[in-house]
Amino acid sequence: MKQNRKIKLLWDFRGPDALEIAKHHAVHLSDFIKKEKLPLDISGFDSLSEQHAVAYLVVEESMMIQIRDALLPHRGEVYLEKESS
Repeated sequence: MKQNRKIKLLWDFRGPDALEIAKHHAVHLSDFIKKEKLPLDISGFDSLSEQHAVAYLVVEESMMIQIRDALLPHRGEVYLEKESS
């Protein structure tokens, strides 16, 4: 049974304020999820280094192009859910 893949859309921020900007951007992504009533509620931010942070939003692959065109992320990758033990 093939299930719909999930795509993680990413926005990169660089520089000394990267983490604070990514946190702020993640708030807007969360608001977008609520406003658009998206079926997934997976968004947030990660610090990749002292000078690089990302905000992200996970969407169903079937909705990816529509959301990509609306929000213009910098890149995307297949989202792999962590298995719970």
